[in-house]
Formats: sequence, C-alpha cells, structure tokens
Amino acid sequence: MVLMDGAEHPVPELWRGKFAEIASALAAGDFQLCKSHVEGVEPVDQETADHIAGNVAAYGDRLAPLDEATWHRSIYAWAGGYWEVLVDLSTVSERVSDLTLHAEVYEADCSRLKIVSVHVP
Repeated sequence: MVLMDGAEHPVPELWRGKFAEIASALAAGDFQLCKSHVEGVEPVDQETADHIAGNVAAYGDRLAPLDEATWHRSIYAWAGGYWEVLVDLSTVSERVSDLTLHAEVYEADCSRLKIVSVHVP
C-alpha cells in the first residue's frame, strides 16, 4: 500500500523493479533513457541528462546496478499530487552511495514517473 500522509516511508516493493531498471540504464551511461526504454518513465530532456552526467562525473565513481542494500535507505513521501522518491544509487565501489536518484511518481502502481535529478543531497 502506498501512503499519502506526507511522512517518509521505505520505497514500496512494487516500485523497486522499475527503479532498478532506471539505475541500470544510468549505470550504462544512458542518462536520457533513450537506449534503455523503461515503461512509464517520462522522457529525460537533454538539460536534465547533462546535469545528471555532470553530477555522476563529479562524484568520481561509476554507477553500478542497484544493490539490495539501497532499499534500507531509499524513501518516498507524498508531496501533494505525486510521491517524491529518493533512491540511493550504487557505484562500483559503494553498495549504497551518497548519489541519489530523485524522481516523482504520479500513479500508485508506478506506471508514470519523472526523473528529476541525480545528485548528492
């Protein structure tokens, strides 16, 4: 069940597969998700993709597919009209890094979402 109370909660199991797909695409350098179509994700514009690429490069480590440990720190919260989701990404050297995927989920089944940023909060 996805809550709409404004409090922070662990990312629902139902959403985790989609975020794992997104993280794998990002780890492959597909910051616009052009090569790795992920169902229900809005197209990532070039400016956002460039910003993500710059933040990943500045972090100094390559992204990797998500480690299961990421779900111990990743959260979502109702933001009035959508759920704000913060997923801590994995890198080659860190199972859970400080780099965070920031997304907005518009449907409870995670069938429509937008990638906002990847950055260190």
